[in-house]
Amino acid sequence: MNKTALYDKHVSLGAKMVPFAGFEMPVQYSGVTQEHIAVREKVGIFDVSHMGQFFIEGVAAKDLLQFVTTNNVDTLENGKAQYTCLPNGNGGIVDDLIVYKMNDEKYFVVVNASNIEKDWNHISKYNEKFGAKMTNSSDEMSLLAIQGPKAVETLQKLTETNLSEIPYYHFTVGKIAGIDDVIISNTGYTGSGGFEIYFKNEDAEKLWDSIIEAGEEFGIIPCGLASRDTLRLEKGFCLYGNDIDDTTSPLEAGLGWITKFDKDFVDKERFAQQKADGITRKLVGFEMQERAIPRHDYLVVDVAGNEIGKVTSGTMSPLKNVGIGLAYVAKDHFKIDSEIYIQIRNKNVLAKVVKLPFV
Repeated sequence: MNKTALYDKHVSLGAKMVPFAGFEMPVQYSGVTQEHIAVREKVGIFDVSHMGQFFIEGVAAKDLLQFVTTNNVDTLENGKAQYTCLPNGNGGIVDDLIVYKMNDEKYFVVVNASNIEKDWNHISKYNEKFGAKMTNSSDEMSLLAIQGPKAVETLQKLTETNLSEIPYYHFTVGKIAGIDDVIISNTGYTGSGGFEIYFKNEDAEKLWDSIIEAGEEFGIIPCGLASRDTLRLEKGFCLYGNDIDDTTSPLEAGLGWITKFDKDFVDKERFAQQKADGITRKLVGFEMQERAIPRHDYLVVDVAGNEIGKVTSGTMSPLKNVGIGLAYVAKDHFKIDSEIYIQIRNKNVLAKVVKLPFV
């Protein structure tokens, strides 16, 4: 089992460690709800160093990424990032990822931990035609997410880079807590604002300690993967392996906004046809109408008990105190306020389709 550079730190802080995507990761510290509320109201810090990082370089770098991803890499300027996905050639999704443009011949790509090898092999397969230089830096790099309304103030104490000048989905390379060459990115998976910072493994402890100290006056606490999941779900963000996978298309998953048809890319014709024909199922958000918690793979049925879909993610929203979830449902049930039923322990429990995000 792999360990991040901060493994000993998590154990010393009393984190509950669990295996995740081949890594021993902190699932929680003080408790999911406490960590969740801290990020929504103050600031939290997450070790997400299990994520994968690739550098794609050379004159062919842009053309390769343009072909293997759905979003339009042409719209990127230096210092800008974009959310995108890798179609698998059969109308499904290999992974969702973020592409960062460092310069015309250097891109930085961040992929999900469970898909590092899969993504690397997938992109490499297409790169045989393009010939870009690819480097897998996943094992050498660490990643911390500092998230919440007080994240900027916390991090600003440690850097001369003016963080308020970095817009959402933009980044810069700068110095934090005396450590050079840190990629400072205005991104995150919580929907509460903040930054993600990338750096060498050997700097992990120093940065963690410096950030905890800087955030103390704002009530910073370390947060685990469980609260990361409840936070992203409240915002309706997709989790690979749950809400999107090799069997779901970006259009079905509500990711049409990152699928750009003004360029050539893997599965373009297939998706264009799907768009023209109209999708037969769609990922929707729903709220339980009585006290119940929906979970991954629970069946969704209509009023007559006919199966119409499946729950992909579900939890009790710490902020709303109601059961919320994402589910693929059949065409007649896409509309907001549609009544659907979630099968929980052989009981069909009423839920309502709602507009995302939940909060």
